Formats: sequence, structure tokens, C-alpha cells
Amino acid sequence: MAHTHTWHFSTVGGVKRVNIESAGDLIHLAELDPKLWTALSCPIKGLEIDTKTLELVDTDSDGQIHVPEVIAAVNWISSVLKDPAEIIRPASTFSISSINTDTEHGRLLSESARVILKTMGKSEDDGLTVADTSDTTKIFANTRFNGDGVISEDATDDADVKQLIAEVSKCVGTVKDRSGKDGIQEELTGKFYDACTKYAAWRQQQEQAADTITPLGDATGAAYAAYTAIKSKVDDYFIRCRLAAFDVQATNALNLQVARVETITGRDLSQAMDEIAQYPLAKIEAGKTLPLTIGINPAWESPINAFRTLVAEKKFGTGHNELTEQEWNSLAGYFKPYVDWMAAKAGAEAEPLGMDRVTAILAGNGRESIAALIAADKAVSKEADNILAVNRLVRYHRDLYKLLKNFVTFFDFYSPEEKAIFQAGTLYIDQRSCDLCIEVNDMGRQNALSSYSGMYLIYCNCISRATGAKKTIVAALTNGDTDNLVIGRNALFFDRKGQDWDATIVKIVENPISIRQAFFSPYRKAANFIETTINKMASSQNDKVMADMNTNISSMPAKADAPKDDKKAPEQPFDVGKFVGIFAAIGLALGAIGGVLASFVGGFLKLTWWKMPIAIVGLLLVISGPAMILAWLKLRKRNLAPLLDANGWAINANVLINIQFGKTLTHLAELPNGARISFNDPFRKKKQPILPALFLIVVLTGVAMYLLIKHNVINLHLW
Repeated sequence: MAHTHTWHFSTVGGVKRVNIESAGDLIHLAELDPKLWTALSCPIKGLEIDTKTLELVDTDSDGQIHVPEVIAAVNWISSVLKDPAEIIRPASTFSISSINTDTEHGRLLSESARVILKTMGKSEDDGLTVADTSDTTKIFANTRFNGDGVISEDATDDADVKQLIAEVSKCVGTVKDRSGKDGIQEELTGKFYDACTKYAAWRQQQEQAADTITPLGDATGAAYAAYTAIKSKVDDYFIRCRLAAFDVQATNALNLQVARVETITGRDLSQAMDEIAQYPLAKIEAGKTLPLTIGINPAWESPINAFRTLVAEKKFGTGHNELTEQEWNSLAGYFKPYVDWMAAKAGAEAEPLGMDRVTAILAGNGRESIAALIAADKAVSKEADNILAVNRLVRYHRDLYKLLKNFVTFFDFYSPEEKAIFQAGTLYIDQRSCDLCIEVNDMGRQNALSSYSGMYLIYCNCISRATGAKKTIVAALTNGDTDNLVIGRNALFFDRKGQDWDATIVKIVENPISIRQAFFSPYRKAANFIETTINKMASSQNDKVMADMNTNISSMPAKADAPKDDKKAPEQPFDVGKFVGIFAAIGLALGAIGGVLASFVGGFLKLTWWKMPIAIVGLLLVISGPAMILAWLKLRKRNLAPLLDANGWAINANVLINIQFGKTLTHLAELPNGARISFNDPFRKKKQPILPALFLIVVLTGVAMYLLIKHNVINLHLW
């Protein structure tokens, strides 16, 4: 089907961009060729637009907004408004009279909007704000059911069901409902009853074989804990006894060595129990039983006593004060059914309720009661969803046009009175403010793409003074010069909310800033080269002088201690011939330089007076012209797209920043209108005008004489 809508375009930033200025433009947005969109996708994070609104547009929840999602959002709000053109007249308050009630969906939205107004204590004339529609806690606070399938204890008046809901929450946790209350839903209920069923089956297994699984009744668990507490130490004891039977001579080595005791006898032994615990459990002898009352390592007396009371006397009889190795080994089989049963434990979430309560829950009809409440809650989901849809409507009414102006087109970026949603704030540094600041999401991608922008970029790490939060920004410098910008320099960053952040330069990407800067760049480079060369020469000479001085000083004691020699070596006479070559070379160099200067000055003075300024301008163009031409070519191609691409955007057109536009993005310091300036600087350098004046008089006199002689005003031969 042929498209009949007529689109209007404007040339903005060197690219033809579509105008979105009427209801027809919105209704037919799906017909606009995506190749004509400025962006094809953008992230929902790090932009100066309400993130909650962007999350609603991002229907697939992948963190990116794409062209089909923008079209879907525009189509939806256009269908529920009487006049879609209201979208391009955004306001902070939405009037429910704007809803198109000719459709069923519109009527439901209108009814839901009235419910919200009533909940907020407002009239229809007051209108709705995003704050009103976002306050779901207040909207659903007084309703038992809100359509999300989550119920709390407030959903019923039945005390037994209330108790059951509380027990489900205690055992398997809760989720938040739309009103902000803690509650349970179908999944948690199923998890709870599954835990009760498994726990009951596990406990029934023990009841059916109680004599085998829990031979000591309820004390079996404590008895097994007492057994495991000493198991490794008792095993060690009997192994040592068997080794003593194997080799009697090894008995002393297997027992406690006197030398080890001597190392601790001088200390407070009560503070050495950890070391004593490492000694054998009892005295080692071949074939000896384990004593349970006397002759036990002091560090193990308490665990052995607990074992004797809970296990040995109940298993082997009262008064059982020693244990054979065979008796000890039999305990592993004695506790095995209990160990296996505990390993198969299931439904532990329901254990805090106790077996009696779990049995009662499984026998009752509480699960059906909870299911009925959840079903009743879900039954009003349509009405509740419409209440949430009102929030979508109010947010789209306020924010969607702003998104369109920064997605389909970039009009906000190129509008002097607006700022684009990707502009994070303003950086103040070196008597200028940079408005083109973008929060960095991925420094690795920035490193890869920033050089393609053609802009002079400053990357700064920022720390909030108020919260201590940290982030990285990149600021584009599009006016002024770069003399004082170096890595490590501090600056001040203000975000769009007016909060200040301490900023420090961490990276600089150098590119031309302006034609003016390019004009002076050759002279600055020459001055820097000369300064660097002089510094190197001075430093080298200083190092040489210091080295010679150190050498002479270090050699002085040796000369003082040396025996005097009456026969001094004759001093070498100054050899003038040796320095003739040097003097000649210096003379030739000075002569050559003087000749070049003389030729240049002579040629310049031979020009007629009106050609002299032209010659000066020509010389300046020869020196600065190439740099200015190169800068002009680069400045025309400055492109913001690579920086946005590095931040997760998919830019579909050039976002050029020419020279004129660049001047609006970086502002230099200017005195306010009507400011008064005092030139009485107490620290200014004192002027000495005599010598400069004499020099100027001599130069002007020489030039005047030359011109007079050249034009025969004065005849030199007559003189």
C-alpha cells in the first residue's frame, strides 16, 4: 500500500532530519524508513530521562530501546488519546479528559484513572502526575486483591488461614506485592507443601524403624554427636596400641615424649590446652583398653565423659568405665542406620513447625483456601493492569516526545535552549565550561572508538561530594586552547541535577579545537622546542659542572697527604692554535646567520611600503597556513557518533559538530556586562621605558633613512 503522508525535513548538523511536529507524523511514524532515523537503538541507563519510562518502552527488557519498541509506544499512546498531538505538547500533569473513551481500552483506562485520583484525594480537575501513578503502595494499600497473584495475611479474616499464610512465609520466604506488602504466591505455596510432604515421609521412615534408626530414642542425635566428637582421637589411640603390640620398642615413641612436656611446664598449663590436646588420648600400651574415667588426656576429659554418659553406659551397661577396640568398632555399625537416615533428610524447610503441626497441615484444607485467595486476586488482574497502564500513559505523555527528539532526530542536541538526553552535565576547567559531557559506560569501547570522533576529548574520573559515588565522563573541548590541560589536573563537574563532583583528568585525546589555536600552534611548538633544547643544554652543562666540582673536591685530601715534590711539573703554555678552528667555526656560523638575516631584512626593506604588510601576512600564512587548513578540514568532520556508539547507542547518521556549533558547546570566561576593571596591579612588573624607547627610535630612524635614501630624498653622495 502506498504511503500518502507527507514528511517534512530540516537540515540539522549537516544531515537531513525528519520533523515530528504533528499528530499525523506520530500516527505514520511506522511508515518512516528506518534509514532516516538518527538512532536505531539506545541504552536505558545513563540518560537524562526517567529510567522507569524507558523500562516501559523496553518491552523485551534487554536494556536497549530499538526502533520497533519506539513505534509500539507511539502507536499505543496515539490510540488512547483523543488528540495524539498532545504528545508533542508534554506537560507534568495529565488530564483524564484527554483519554479516548470511544474504545473499551480507553474506557477502562479512564475508570482506572478516576480510581487513582480518588485514592490520592484529588478531583478530576487536578489531573494526574507521574508521582501519583507511580505510588502503587498507596494505590493498592486499602485493597485485599490487586491482581498480581500475591496474597498476604490481610487477604482473609479466617484465623486458621492467616496462621497458615504466616507459616508459609516463615518457612519458604515471601515476595512483595504491588502494594509493597510481603506475601506468598502459588509457587511459594507449592514449595511449602512439597517440603511438608517430604518431611512427613522422612519422619515416618524413622517411626517405622525406630529401634534401628534411633536406638537411643530422642537422645540418639546427641549420642552420635558425642561419638563423632572423639572418633578421630580414639581411632588414633587404638592404632598406637596396635603399633606398640607390633613393636614393643616403639612404645616410648608412641607415648608422650618428655621433651615435649618440658617445653610447656614453665608456662601456665591452663593456657596450653590446645597443645596438650595434640598429645595421645591415654597412655599407650600393647593390647590396652581405652579408659573412660582415669588416665585420660586432660584436654579430652570432658568429651570422653560425655561419650561415656550418652553412649557407652547406654550401649554397654552402667559402670562401663573402659572400652575395648572391638566395642569401639561396633559403634560404627550401631549408628549407621541413623547416619543413613539423616543423610536422606528431606523437607527441612518445614522442620521448625514440628511433626505434629506438619501432619495437621497436610490433613487440613488450607492449601485449597490459599489457592482460592490467589485465584480471587488474579481475577482482578485486568483492572489492576489497567491501573498500571495509567502510569504508562502519564509517563509517555510526559516523556515520549523527549525520547523521539533524541532518537528519531537529534533536535534537542542542536537546539540552543535544550540539552540532549545523553548530555550528563557541565565540566568547568581552565576558565571555560564544557556542555558536551557524556557519562562513560564502557571505557574499553571508548578507547577503541574515541579517536574517530575528531574532537579534543578529556576523560575525567568524578567523585560526588555529597554521596561519594564515582563515575567517569568524557568532555568535548570545542573552543579555546589547550595550553594548561594535562593529565592529573583537577576540575569541577556539575550534573544535570546541579550536584557537584570533583573531577580529575585521566586521559586526553588530542585533536584541533579551533582555527585560532591552529594559527598559533607552529609558534608554540617552536617555542616549546627552543625551551626544551635550552633546558637540556642547561641541565647538561649543570651536570657537567657539578661532576667536575665533585671530582675536584674528592681529590683534594689525596693531594694534601701526598709528599711534597720540590720539582713541580712545568705548566703548559696556552696554545692559541688549538682554539683557532673553534673560533673560526663560531665566526662562520655567526656570519652565516647574520648574512641570512641581513638578506631577509634587506629584501624586506627593498619592498615598497604597501607591499611590506602583504609580505608579513604572506610569511605568517606560510608558517601557519598548513596547520590552519588541516584544522579546518578536521573541525568540519567532528562527529559525536563514535562516542555514543561506544556507550551502547546505534547511531544511524553523522552527528557533526562544526566550528560554529562547537563554540556553543564550550564557553570561555567573559566579564559580565557593565563590569569595571582596575588596572592598578600592585604586583605588575615595573616599566623601564628608556631602553625600549631608544631601541625603537634607532630602528625607526634607520628605516626612515633607508626609505629617504632609496627614493633620492637624501643624496648619500652629496653627504
